[in-house]
Amino acid sequence: MASESYNAVSLIRKKRDGEVLTTDEISFLVEQYTADVLPDYQMSAFLMAAYFNTLNSEEASALTHAMLHSGRVLDLSDIPGKKVDKHSTGGVGDKLSLILAPIVASYDVPVPMISGRGLGHTGGTLDKMESIPGFTVDISLERYRKILSRCKMVMAGQTEDIAPADKRLYALRDVTATVESIPLIAGSIMSKKLAEGIDALVLDVKFGSGAFMKTHDDAQKLAETLVAIGEDFGKETVAYLTNMNQPLGYKVGNWLEVEESMEALQGDGPEDVMEVTHTLAGTMITLGGKAETVEEGIEKSKEAVQNGQAFEKWLQLTKEQGGDIEVLKDFDKYSTAEHRFEFKAAESGTISDIDAYSVGMSSLELGAGRKTKDDVIDPAAGITLKHKVGDKIKKGETLAVGFTNKKKTIETAKDILDAAFVIDDTDVGQQQMVTHRVDKDGIHKISNNSDINCNITKIT
Repeated sequence: MASESYNAVSLIRKKRDGEVLTTDEISFLVEQYTADVLPDYQMSAFLMAAYFNTLNSEEASALTHAMLHSGRVLDLSDIPGKKVDKHSTGGVGDKLSLILAPIVASYDVPVPMISGRGLGHTGGTLDKMESIPGFTVDISLERYRKILSRCKMVMAGQTEDIAPADKRLYALRDVTATVESIPLIAGSIMSKKLAEGIDALVLDVKFGSGAFMKTHDDAQKLAETLVAIGEDFGKETVAYLTNMNQPLGYKVGNWLEVEESMEALQGDGPEDVMEVTHTLAGTMITLGGKAETVEEGIEKSKEAVQNGQAFEKWLQLTKEQGGDIEVLKDFDKYSTAEHRFEFKAAESGTISDIDAYSVGMSSLELGAGRKTKDDVIDPAAGITLKHKVGDKIKKGETLAVGFTNKKKTIETAKDILDAAFVIDDTDVGQQQMVTHRVDKDGIHKISNNSDINCNITKIT
């Protein structure tokens, strides 16, 4: 708790002018906002000041601590096994949590996953989960513990008991253009994850046009910040830098990404999706004590998909949280969007770029995301890509298919897609999906994703 009272306007002005706030001052702002004393407009002003003038490491740590202790910190020590979670900084088509969580849980490594909703142009895990008819993410902490014990995994939303300050700030940042700030992102991620009662954490820090961190350097800074916070709290923390310069996989949108996740769990996942999935899942399996090396963990991750145990684990969880497993087995049983349109190539050539951000914004326009805090998401809305970077195409060939229940959004969505695709004669090579690993020993370059444990080089 903050030790004294402060004037909120003075603190906002102080940060606006580039000064450093004390731990007590930051605690005061967080406490007052959580208690409904500080209004949205003043917290928005503070967030914008923090966005432009940043927070130093001490301020970021203070913000994390204040949000973490704004609610309850879970103790899962009575549940057998080393609890390991994963977090992604968000991207377009990023459905990896739905795939890797059942893979890891199938090896009896508990995965206590408290997730968030979509931010800006990126989709949220909770929004994807809720696109499954009947699936309930709003569960009590008691129910959360029971599901984790029974299924070795649970996927839930934040309750008022878990980092309530972060839950409110998360939604506010989404609609005030203050998402892309390393200290704010780090504080949000770590306060929520540390409150889960985890023992270890694997982070997927994305860079590129579809990520919040547009440059590799910024992604590295965020990864280093996250790992440092995790290790300071005594949690073994590993981060990977992964490529988000084009959408991950082929399907973008809530139910569409559930479809692709189920395909992946049954051995038919896109190559880029599975490359990142197996890297993260293999690391989680290793941190959970079920593999000696990450290389062995990756092989176990692949086996869990091949032998069907991961898909069965997902069906078990879905049934446990009230979801309809029949639509996961037969997609034709799902209620599709009323309107469907094709986006076609204006010329022949090679696709040299697909701007992930534009694809995400087009999907949002169709109803798959939120423009305001109170918008209702259309689970059936989204985009299916028919081609990826490097593909040769002919004029008039379908590049993407859009789905929506809002007919009036189609032309705008097409205009956005038109800016997303670059078609020329450029010969583009295959992009490496996982480029670096960041841990307590520093940053390591990965030279070969298929042999991630052996081919890493320490960068000094």
